[in-house]
Amino acid sequence: MAYINAGADANRGSGCPFCAAPGKSDEDGLIVYRGTHAFVLLNLFPYNAGHLLVCPYRHVGLYDEANPEETAEIATLTQTAMRVLRLTSGCHGFNLGMNQGEVAGAGVEEHLHQHIVPRWKSDANFFPIIAQTKALPQLLGDVRESLQAAWPA
Repeated sequence: MAYINAGADANRGSGCPFCAAPGKSDEDGLIVYRGTHAFVLLNLFPYNAGHLLVCPYRHVGLYDEANPEETAEIATLTQTAMRVLRLTSGCHGFNLGMNQGEVAGAGVEEHLHQHIVPRWKSDANFFPIIAQTKALPQLLGDVRESLQAAWPA
């Protein structure tokens, strides 16, 4: 809840969080890797521990508005993120996706971002059903540090 409450307060009225993140330190922006045209950061509101986002630096809303260099780097960073997540967390699979527009469920519809959600065979339990709560066993800062340390140079 500390991350959710901090994120809600931090992003209220402050513009695009994906444009703001690269101007912060890696720790404060939850950034795992900075590329040439795109960067990788932890989702402030993760579905699972290690939930990453790949965003272009340029403020562009839809995938078909991204240029070839951005789409190529988003694809490459997505592949690298999957490898790093398997190495650091032992996940068994992934959900990948982009929600394009508010009607499609985009939380930040004005800035393109690719979700990479690690999944495990045993990641479903009774918490979401009974208590309407999802257990996330690691702090975001700890997850970011382990992923950044494992990211290939």
